[in-house]
Amino acid sequence: MTRNPLRSLVQCLTVFTILFTWTGSARADDPVDIGSRRELFVDRFLIERMENTALKLHEPIPGGVAIKIDKPWEGPANGPRAVFRHDNRLFMYYRAMTVNEGDVSGRTCVAISKDGVTWTKPNLGLAAYGEHQDTNMIADDAGNALTVIPWLDARPGVPKNERIKAFYSEAVSGEKHTAFRDPKGPKRLVMFASADGFTFRKLDPQPEIVSKLANSFDGGNTMFWSDVEQRYVLYFRIWDRGRSIGRMTSEDFLHWSDPQPMTYGDSPREQLYTNQTQPYFRAPHIYIAPAARFMERRRVVTDEQVKVIGLKRSQGHFYGDDCSDAVLLTSRAGSTQYDRTFMEGFIRPGLGPSNWVSRTNYPLTGILPNGSDQIMLFVARHYMQDSWHIERLLLRTDGFASVNAPWSGGEMVTKPLTFAGERLEINYSTSAAGSVRVEIQDAEGGPLPGFAANDCAEIIGDEITRTVNWKHGSDVSRLAGQAVRLQFELRDADLYSFQFTEKTKP
Repeated sequence: MTRNPLRSLVQCLTVFTILFTWTGSARADDPVDIGSRRELFVDRFLIERMENTALKLHEPIPGGVAIKIDKPWEGPANGPRAVFRHDNRLFMYYRAMTVNEGDVSGRTCVAISKDGVTWTKPNLGLAAYGEHQDTNMIADDAGNALTVIPWLDARPGVPKNERIKAFYSEAVSGEKHTAFRDPKGPKRLVMFASADGFTFRKLDPQPEIVSKLANSFDGGNTMFWSDVEQRYVLYFRIWDRGRSIGRMTSEDFLHWSDPQPMTYGDSPREQLYTNQTQPYFRAPHIYIAPAARFMERRRVVTDEQVKVIGLKRSQGHFYGDDCSDAVLLTSRAGSTQYDRTFMEGFIRPGLGPSNWVSRTNYPLTGILPNGSDQIMLFVARHYMQDSWHIERLLLRTDGFASVNAPWSGGEMVTKPLTFAGERLEINYSTSAAGSVRVEIQDAEGGPLPGFAANDCAEIIGDEITRTVNWKHGSDVSRLAGQAVRLQFELRDADLYSFQFTEKTKP
């Protein structure tokens, strides 16, 4: 693969500039410029001090079954792919795979929804399964069923007939890669494009997405256009002291950077089967990854429970010796490190033995709004069982994590920062006895005149968007561009996010 040295240098300098800007400068004591970005508390990026407060991980709540097995070409080996909104519809892609002999890679199928609650499997008639002609299997332009991972290309200016893309992996020699046939040596991604999300054509020319890292592209690969980085970003499976994740980028989609293994700071290493990394739509500089955590040889189910749930075998493999769940990883645009603020499970297996087997509880790629107050994501349940299904999960908007204070109260103080905007908005929740107050301080930690905690109107309630008011009102524009700290005084309360914004025009 031929590399353009100048392009590689430009890519490195651009990423360095992004990181340099977001950390303020090379000096750790300089202010962080957050502009008018919304900031979430999924990491400690902006936190300098916490007193009687703690970062709290929040668990999604069940939102009902989205789809389940009801077609002959589906089976207990079905698996998750992705969900996204396009042309006012939600597209959900999943792997349909039986345990029949010879079915070692399955087929990618699609379901459609308007609201994320009710889903239909369209009779596309593009690819047949035996005598069944009207299937929901996506296909290439020759009518061949595809085993690909679709994704939505959100880059401005992408032709309409390339807005939905998809890929599968193969050895550089051309042998198609599957979970049960893992060719050695470098691998590449083969890319397709579609106008409607159903019929795909192979792109020509093909992008140069090649990796020599061990076990590259073995499932769970995610790709997106980053408005913040102004480039395409790919996260993919590698082997690095266990199942792990690598990253590659491209400005033009055709030429890609060399792959880099992601790091995890000082956190203990765990096996991450899939990553599902994507920019959070309300804060696109923060990448959210509800990753599948694989606990190899950690058996939970008994032989009797295996019989009761009807756990199947595939290719002779037994799926009762391991268990898995989903954890919350985050990263910031331009970084090659995942933050493991929370080692605890984000999506737990739950009651009953059916989700305590191997390779279940794997999320789909995609976190979407569900009205203004909630977000939704989807997870595959009951792997290798006839009850396999995809479940819809719900979470408060921005509600992955919060700064939490008990009834006795506490505070959190940010690092010095600069902002742009005229008012401060917070996403918060209190009990009836709880409260939130905000003090704006100078860089040394002294309260600024008119913005002390005692000047702040007590905030009580539960709102996604609440403007902070002081005795003089909400206008903070005279502080814009100055180095300030925010001190949040919390009592029996959760703070999920904050943002400096412009005032709404009348």
